[in-house]
Amino acid sequence: MKRVTTGLLTAAAATAAFAFAVPTAAQAATPATASAGYDDYWGAYYSGNHKAKASGRIDVDWNRRQTSNEVYVGGRVYDLDHRTYRQGGKCAYIQVQAHGFGDHRGHWAERESYRHCGAGGSKRFHFSAEDVDAVRVKVCQIGLRSAHPTRCGDWEYLYAAESE
Repeated sequence: MKRVTTGLLTAAAATAAFAFAVPTAAQAATPATASAGYDDYWGAYYSGNHKAKASGRIDVDWNRRQTSNEVYVGGRVYDLDHRTYRQGGKCAYIQVQAHGFGDHRGHWAERESYRHCGAGGSKRFHFSAEDVDAVRVKVCQIGLRSAHPTRCGDWEYLYAAESE
């Protein structure tokens, strides 16, 4: 009896999972219109040692003819390093870069960085750029009075125009 009940429960769970997966797959296959733009949540991304974190939202708005866009990146950078500065503690740091249309030299035209010092807390940041075909972020740590970030995580791409 126990085997029959377990078998019936397994079959019911599989059927329910399939029923929920089918509408999701159908929605994913529906292409978004180009004029709708692109918006999504991103992160959480971490520094190389996981003592800094960032997450947020990206919004890309295209003009009617799809010849120009505006990109808005916003979020929070979190300081997760509870060591004192004397013990080697550092601040959270995020770099945001945007690549301009038609720049085939690999030049990232727009760049901003934001830092937050204060373990256990976070700071909001906002970044915007125009005529952008890619956006990426990198989370690092940085000394309280330093100009050079350390312990950086990888570049994380938030948006690429060809993927739209």
